[in-house]
Amino acid sequence: MTQNTYKIGQIVPSSNTTMETEIPAMLHARQLILPERFTFHSSRMRMKHVKKEELALMDAQSDRCALELSDARVDVLGYACLVAIMSMGLGYHRASEKRLHQATIDNDAEATVITSAGALVDALKTINAKKITVVTPYMKPLTELVVDYIRNEGFEIIDYIALEIPDNIQVAAHDPENLPAIVEQLNYQDADVIVLSACVQMRSLPAIAKVEAMTGKPVISAAVATTYSMLKALGLKPIVPGAGALLSGAY
Repeated sequence: MTQNTYKIGQIVPSSNTTMETEIPAMLHARQLILPERFTFHSSRMRMKHVKKEELALMDAQSDRCALELSDARVDVLGYACLVAIMSMGLGYHRASEKRLHQATIDNDAEATVITSAGALVDALKTINAKKITVVTPYMKPLTELVVDYIRNEGFEIIDYIALEIPDNIQVAAHDPENLPAIVEQLNYQDADVIVLSACVQMRSLPAIAKVEAMTGKPVISAAVATTYSMLKALGLKPIVPGAGALLSGAY
């Protein structure tokens, strides 16, 4: 690898088709304006249905995935499932990141570990948000776990919606063009930030600029937050054209 090429590792649910699409799309867009180059590497944890029991079984496989990716000497490692982390208990992203980071150290291939859950929390702090409006694809009980998790990190959720799509493949099939109309139904006027997708499987990248223009609010997603955290961890400018306020260069 040349000096300015970075290896991006992702721990991905086996049924996820979005993070290996949206993260590369953002970093490829960045390559049009900045010199760094990226390659992409994944390891998968089995999961088909977005249910608490299945998510817990999946999370138990994350240690194996971290080891596999550290074998490839990735430069940064992203755990690409927000709800799996948030359903494991309040603040769990810190324990997960610490444990998986230690796994890379033990394998003599230390890499910073980011979870999409932790990245979303950090992004909200970076934007200095207090009041949040959230869109999720989950069933209501899981959505409530996600909302409670974000609240526990010090934010006020003023409105949210659960689209109640239980099958993870169907989550990926949800058309991002529907998202502006969904946001219009919510109280976004009093929000500091709109989380357009609190899920790494629900595609939102094509709609972020549209919803920012429509609402006049900063709009982020779990994927955008993960990309921001990865670039910061690599010591690179967190700038991606077309990916919303967080990656505009303002932060």
